[in-house]
Amino acid sequence: MWIRLRQIAVTTADLAQTSADIQCVLGVEPCFTDPGVGIFGLKNVLWPVGTQFLECVTPVQPDTAAGRYQQRRGGDTGYMVITQVSDVGARRAHVDEMGIRIAFEMNHPEEGHVGMQLHPADTGGAFFEMDQMTGPDGDAVGGAWTPAGSNWEPYVNTAMVSSIAAAELQSPDPNRLAERWSQIAQIDLRADADGHPTIQLDNASLRFVPETDGRGEGLGGIDVTTVDREAVLAAAHSRGCHVSDSQVALAGLRVNLVDTD
Repeated sequence: MWIRLRQIAVTTADLAQTSADIQCVLGVEPCFTDPGVGIFGLKNVLWPVGTQFLECVTPVQPDTAAGRYQQRRGGDTGYMVITQVSDVGARRAHVDEMGIRIAFEMNHPEEGHVGMQLHPADTGGAFFEMDQMTGPDGDAVGGAWTPAGSNWEPYVNTAMVSSIAAAELQSPDPNRLAERWSQIAQIDLRADADGHPTIQLDNASLRFVPETDGRGEGLGGIDVTTVDREAVLAAAHSRGCHVSDSQVALAGLRVNLVDTD
């Protein structure tokens, strides 16, 4: 069974400002606004990063789960790690066996989409979502992705960044969190060059690092494959998002700039 990183979701208090930062700094174009997130009291925007996606949600009514999470994390923050899998039924049987609750289930056969969000209290770290595209060519790398609508391809712009290479989850006990996610993903842990426990998905990695920023456990960062680093850094300076020559700050995330292989 394969599993790919397909989407990262963040939650923000100011969708307009955060959207402008993301679009300017990463050079990406918005492709979709999903009315379906309204049932959670949210509105959103998605941007393709190559054939993966960055999603930003914001609360539009009081007492939403996303709003409460922002409060706990002290502001804008990473929210969800969303994967595409080959067999969500088998994945469901596995997490049921582990005793992991399903926070939300997606069942849209007419759209070729089934999936599940795992309860973060049972996974730790963040929402861990697994989605399967069941329509024609649903298994294709970079194929259909209904959470981003049916016409996202014309909005792909890889002049500045081309992919999401990793998600970085932080914890006071990263080894414990890594073991839990490894069990869920059914992938053995390995260590990266810095000794951090890492899960290697088919197209990206999940890295587990110590929490050092006082914000607690959560999705703290991502790596983006950088095509034009100078353009990204110049844009980051103009938006007040520059951290270093290898990192910018967007939507409460550390966005690490990594070069193409």
